[in-house]
Order: sequence, then C-alpha cells, then structure tokens
Amino acid sequence: MNAMKKPAVLVTGNDLAPQALELLKDFEVCFAGKQCSEETVVAMAKEKDPVAIIVRYGKVGPSVMDAAPSLKVISKHGSGIDVIDQRAAAERGIAVKAAVGANAAAVAEHAWALILACAKAVPHLNERMRGGHWDKSTHKTIELNGRTLGIVGLGEIGRRAAVTGVAMGMRVIAFDPFAKTVPEGVTLADLPRLFGEADVVSLHCPLTDENRGMLNRATLATFKDGAILVNTARGGLIDEPALVEALQSGKLYAAGLDSFAVEPMPVPHPFQHVPNLILSPHIGGVSDAAYVNMGVGAARNVIAVLQDAATLA
Repeated sequence: MNAMKKPAVLVTGNDLAPQALELLKDFEVCFAGKQCSEETVVAMAKEKDPVAIIVRYGKVGPSVMDAAPSLKVISKHGSGIDVIDQRAAAERGIAVKAAVGANAAAVAEHAWALILACAKAVPHLNERMRGGHWDKSTHKTIELNGRTLGIVGLGEIGRRAAVTGVAMGMRVIAFDPFAKTVPEGVTLADLPRLFGEADVVSLHCPLTDENRGMLNRATLATFKDGAILVNTARGGLIDEPALVEALQSGKLYAAGLDSFAVEPMPVPHPFQHVPNLILSPHIGGVSDAAYVNMGVGAARNVIAVLQDAATLA
C-alpha cells in the first residue's frame, strides 16, 4: 500500500485554483490553512514528508525544510520569494521557484488604483459625502497629466505601471540597474534623481538585504514636496515611522500601501490614525485571474522541478 501512496504537496494556505489542483492530480495536496503558523507547517511537514511546498502565506525557513527530508522544491504562489530562506534551501539542495508575472497585471492595476485614490482623494471625499458634506467649492484634486511618475523596479509589474503612466500623459522615469530594455516613453534615472523629481513614486522592486529600509527619514527628505508614494511591493522597503512623519508633516501629500513590515498589520498601528494614508491588506495580486495564474504557475514549477529530479535520478 505504501508503494502506491501519492507523494505529498504541502500548501501553506487553505485552497488552490481548481486548474492548479488538476495539474497536481498525481499528488496528495495538503493544506496547512490560511496564515498558518510555522509550528503548523513544521508539524504537517513531519507528518506528510512532502516532495514540494507551495507557499501562499507565511514564511518557509530551515525548520520547515528539515522537517521534510523528501523536499525537492519550494514554489511561491506569486513572484515574491523573499518569504523563503533561499540560502537555507540552496544548502539543502532544494529548488526555489516563483510564478513570475502571474499576478503582474493585477498588481499594476492595484498600484494605479492607489495612485488615483491618493491623487483624487477618493476615500476622503466618499467619507465626507456620507457625512453629509459637499466639498465642491473647497477641494481640488491633483491632475496627473504632465506630472512625473517615478517607477522603482522595471519587472513585469513595474513595466505595466510605467506604460500606464505614459498613457496617462505623465513623464515617466524609472530606476532599475538590471533592466535590459525600457518601455517606450520611459527614461532611466538614478534613485536620487527619481526621488527628487517624481510627483508620484511607485515601488515595484523585490525586497533584498541591500534595499531593506530604502525609504527612511534621509531619503524621504529628498522627495519632492507634496509627492505621492505608493507601495505594492514589500513593506520592508519602507521605514514605517519615518513614513508617518513625512505624511503628518505634509512632506508627502499622500501615500497608498498594500504591503507592510509585519503582516497582517498589527492592531493598533500608527497607520490607522494618518488620514492621508490609504491602506489595503496586501490584496494587489489577488484578483480573479491572478488567483488562477499564480496557482497554475506554482503547480507547473513544482512538476517541472520534480520531473527534472526524476530524470537526473
């Protein structure tokens, strides 16, 4: 009976798209639950000894890897693999894969939703209207046409956000030391120039040891007065207390955040009391289409690595 047992794939979440489950029909797919703790994942890894882990929520470190001797691949349900200890995986011969581009359209759209919500004060005006106010004679929104958009990171998401900026009539500058090509209408710039010239700064870069806390008191001080900052990348890119200060002082006009240093965002949190800050719960990449694309991409990465391993064996 044991010889016929399907190899296990452990998912750090409570579901996968049906299309992804169909691809994994030859495996026993086990779900650790939404926002599962490390202890839960370790316990399930010991019980199931999975050949693959698909990471939806939480982090995967050495303790999880060591609990699964058969583990061959850790596949991210999305593009951000900073939640996986890549060094520990490499030391153990475990492949780490990302579903690159699977949620690019969704995240770029959400970045623009936040940019427009900030520039047009949509949440504020909605709240005022519901309170019985009519602010037509006193409120002016920011027109983005002709303004400068600064894109940090020209991967799949950043490129989409940049092209949208061009279509909106904005001057678009971008920083990406690894970019081999640049979309039409986009000019490369170094970070100091981008921070100093951009009316809107949108972050689309992965989180690394080198850029952690990239936006801090010193760098935010170099921003153009009244700029808008949007982050749909990783919360660790921003020094959160410094951002609160920049928003409260008026240095920044507004900010929109979809990612945070600690997730879920702890409550209470200083962000809750900053009126010119728009928050969403890291939902940018979770659209109807992206849910399918990320699940299928993660499943295909699992199958590809395991097939290669079988061939080499």
